[in-house]
Amino acid sequence: MATNKTIKVSTNWAGNFLVEAKVREHTVLVDQPEASGGQNKGPTPLEYLFVSLGSCVVTIGLIVAKQKRLNITGLSAEVEGDINYDVLLGKEKEPRAGFYAVRVRVKVEGDLTKEEKEAFIKEVESRCPIADNLLNTTPIEVTVE
Repeated sequence: MATNKTIKVSTNWAGNFLVEAKVREHTVLVDQPEASGGQNKGPTPLEYLFVSLGSCVVTIGLIVAKQKRLNITGLSAEVEGDINYDVLLGKEKEPRAGFYAVRVRVKVEGDLTKEEKEAFIKEVESRCPIADNLLNTTPIEVTVE
């Protein structure tokens, strides 16, 4: 039986390029660097996407390691990607607004062979909801009030 859950956040413009996001009892600031007209009070939406992916990989990795009783002593992820800023700035319409390449480097520390680490990461990839949403099309319904 599936255990479905709805995740909800709210975002509100807080002046200039600053966005205040409410997530449960947390407030998260989203901003642009000063060089882009922001106040640099928080990461950009693009950076938060990578924070989300990297932290999902680490979190799911910890769940998998615990479930499989793997001796993991350290786990980290570094995420980077390439994007055409001219599309998001409205200067071009092609090829796309999103990243055209995303790279994730995962460092697994512990008493595992290279093959065990690769199998571990393969399972983590298959269970990470953020990776799934980036790899597969998910309908987005936008309504206007």
